[in-house]
Amino acid sequence: MALASLARRKAYLLSRNLSNSPADALKYSFSLSNFSRGFASGSEENDVVVIGGGPGGYVAAIKAAQLGLKTTCIEKRGTLGGTCLNVGCIPSKALLHSSHMYHEAMHSFASHGVKLSSVEVDLPAMMAQKDKAVSNLTRGIEGLFKKNKVNYVKGYGKFISPSEVSVDTLEGGNTVVKGKNIIVATGSDVKSLPGITIDEKRIVSSTGALALSEIPKKLIVIGAGYIGLEMGSVWGRLGSEVTVVEFAPDIVPTMDAEIRKQFQRSLEKQKMKFMLKTKVVSVDTTGNGVKLTVEPAAGGDQTILEADVVLVSAGRTPFTSGLGLDKIGVETDKAGRILVNDRFATNVAGVYAIGDVIPGPMLAHKAEEDGVACVEFIAGKHGHVDYDKVPGVVYTHPEVASVGKTEEQAKALGLNYRVGKFPFLANSRAKAIDDAEGIVKILADKETDKILGVHIMAPNAGELIHEAVLAINYDAASEDIARVCHAHPTMSEALKEAAMATYDKPIHI
Repeated sequence: MALASLARRKAYLLSRNLSNSPADALKYSFSLSNFSRGFASGSEENDVVVIGGGPGGYVAAIKAAQLGLKTTCIEKRGTLGGTCLNVGCIPSKALLHSSHMYHEAMHSFASHGVKLSSVEVDLPAMMAQKDKAVSNLTRGIEGLFKKNKVNYVKGYGKFISPSEVSVDTLEGGNTVVKGKNIIVATGSDVKSLPGITIDEKRIVSSTGALALSEIPKKLIVIGAGYIGLEMGSVWGRLGSEVTVVEFAPDIVPTMDAEIRKQFQRSLEKQKMKFMLKTKVVSVDTTGNGVKLTVEPAAGGDQTILEADVVLVSAGRTPFTSGLGLDKIGVETDKAGRILVNDRFATNVAGVYAIGDVIPGPMLAHKAEEDGVACVEFIAGKHGHVDYDKVPGVVYTHPEVASVGKTEEQAKALGLNYRVGKFPFLANSRAKAIDDAEGIVKILADKETDKILGVHIMAPNAGELIHEAVLAINYDAASEDIARVCHAHPTMSEALKEAAMATYDKPIHI
């Protein structure tokens, strides 16, 4: 690390009261030197054992090894990457992209002067491309384990003491892995609904929805959250008639209300149907298809919906089954989440937890940050994750991305704020590529101009949001973004113009 960078890092730590005494500074300096050595050897006991090889777990394991700690990662699936890589984020994004290409070929190519005599879906080839992406990435993580000398044990781990994990290996044997520090990173599982049995054929979770052997004529999605809308988009683009059933009055209830309304209109234009404030009463699979009996959430007349496939996407729940947490006395809350302090430590000495098994956003990138911070604390360093500054993205088309507070949250907190908005209809790059649906919305404190929240609905909103994430992390003002020169023509200019609209006036509208 360059001297200037080290100085800035120390100043940053001091500003956050993470090192405010000579003793703390000495401890920090000792940590830097102590954990920059090579790996410990000659002992069966690990410095760090990680249970779970998902985004939180494998990142924690690699970071621990990089800090010079002898590390073992235990993963029951047999492939690394967890739900995200194997049956979640990565395969879903592969199918979202493939289905978008097909949809563009069917509906947009001609207007750009590209004419095709025929277009058809080769679903097996589409699935093969998805599977190839997954397998390449899982092998890549195994390569990173070897590079960083992380020991990898394939099997189901459970506590037999706060420092010992019994592993039933996939080969059929059993081994005990010992660790001075053990991190639980077992992620989450699909939340089930009463009276509905997921068979991954006609009634599927997101896992089954990623592996359908044919395109359903009618697909019903139970739940209007991120996952349900993304998977509904995939099959809707490929030709399915998609109906989304949601108990709540709105889709994606955590989203800024103004953006949410525009987002729903966009999905409806793509022929996605919504039944909000609707309760699923029962499911009948005795025939060839599936029959759903639904009624208004407040009560009323029942309706029967028919579908070829039903996707249950009602959220996720922490996966801690069979870990033996109760045996060693680890505390959990009513939702089954493991309770930790601000250093990710449980009430049991030497046992930590990160990612979806603890409170906070159930997001892969949040779990990664948890993993790094947790290991840094174990190594005597200073970790930091601010859950108020974690971005969220819905990977439909257009995408919706956000960071910070919604307008509803700002109002509830009694904040005095300004709002700046800029539509992509006035953005030259968006108009040039004929993909101009969407908006940027910025909230900033009225007195200080400090950015409180940014919400973007646009193609590639998930990429555009990170300028806002960085700005919020550095407590930037909307004027700071407005006065940064943005390349022309780019979609990012819409963020600049929205920032100009927040503190003054935009130029191009």
